[in-house]
Amino acid sequence: MPFVRITIVREVIADDPSAKKAAIASKVVTAIAEATGLTEREISVVFDEVDARNWFVGNKDVETLRAHNRQGST
Repeated sequence: MPFVRITIVREVIADDPSAKKAAIASKVVTAIAEATGLTEREISVVFDEVDARNWFVGNKDVETLRAHNRQGST
């Protein structure tokens, strides 16, 4: 039974977390089922949500990187 853990920045799905997680999980489960021949009921998906300020790319947190990108695009 495949177990998929998806870590995502909380703010990415903030406007509708339930619907976005359901859509992501559906596509992931479908892809695994098609590739393996397993049924969808045999595939588990878990989401770990992380605040942007707690996710780092290099030495900068995602919250800071996004703020910098917004400032640069205006």
